[in-house]
Amino acid sequence: MVALPTGLAAWYLWTRAVDQYASFVGFSVRTEEASSAIELLGGISNLSGSSSSDTDILYEFLQSQELVAAVDAQLDLRGIWSQADPDIDPIFAYDAPGTIEDLVEHWGRMVQIYYDSGTGLIDLRVLAFDPADAQQIGELIFEKSSEMINALSAIAREDSISYARDELEQAQVRLAEARVALAEWRNANQTVDPTADTQGQMGLVATLQAQLAEALIELDILRDTTRENDPRITQAERRVSVIEDRIAAERAVLGTSGAGDFAIADLVGQYERLLVDQEFAEQAYTAALASYDTSRNEARRQSRYLAAHVRPTLAERSQFPDRPMLLVLICLFAFLIWTVVVLLAYSLRDRR
Repeated sequence: MVALPTGLAAWYLWTRAVDQYASFVGFSVRTEEASSAIELLGGISNLSGSSSSDTDILYEFLQSQELVAAVDAQLDLRGIWSQADPDIDPIFAYDAPGTIEDLVEHWGRMVQIYYDSGTGLIDLRVLAFDPADAQQIGELIFEKSSEMINALSAIAREDSISYARDELEQAQVRLAEARVALAEWRNANQTVDPTADTQGQMGLVATLQAQLAEALIELDILRDTTRENDPRITQAERRVSVIEDRIAAERAVLGTSGAGDFAIADLVGQYERLLVDQEFAEQAYTAALASYDTSRNEARRQSRYLAAHVRPTLAERSQFPDRPMLLVLICLFAFLIWTVVVLLAYSLRDRR
């Protein structure tokens, strides 16, 4: 029970098992965060850090069928791992072609992943029957992992600015509509700024009122110094009447007397309402633009990338399978099984 399995294992390991070469690669997900000016002035700076959540995602990706299929499509994993004849070395060689599930299962044996959740470091050991093949697999794994992290970074960046972009687009539409409405109103009423027209009209009324006061004073003087049938009194009264009529007409244009279909006061009210809408739209657009710029700058400030602390190595000698270690383990397990069987046998014999 011990000697026979150990002898068979030794015979297989030293006569049938094909030498394997290992390529080691290590990397981690890093996040660059440029500190603000206040943080730099205050001496508080955290320029680099690891993202455990992204590393967890990457750890799952390294075991996924998607990665295995991508590497196989580019490097032909089936051909690389079946270089050793499966009839000679059925344990360590891959029996091509097999299904993608078979390839994923063999991937788990040939690509060992060591993940330290505390530090966020991932180390890989890639085995192949040729050292160059092992190095190429390690390089492609690093390349595909970097592409995946870049894709996650792009998605996160887009999510962070998409809401601000939507608000900016809505503000742009609102501002354009407000400007179009104000332009259409100006074209329809043939005036650019009715408030300026109102000021001119009020100035004219003030001038007429001053003239009316002078005319009334002149009329009173004539009545006190001349006869009642003096033609100058009639002329003065006529002048006063004309000025009063003109004042009434100008006030009617302003809308103070309720006369006139297109009173300037009504136009001013419409104009001020449209102007307030445009000013509000401009303020909303300015705020949305500032928010969008801030979101975009923050997204650029935080950038994920894959940093390799060990580039894929090229082996110069075979280290696997570790024949002495495997032989010792097989011998130990066989001895433990033999010990358990002997103990059970003695226990059953004693019960009899």
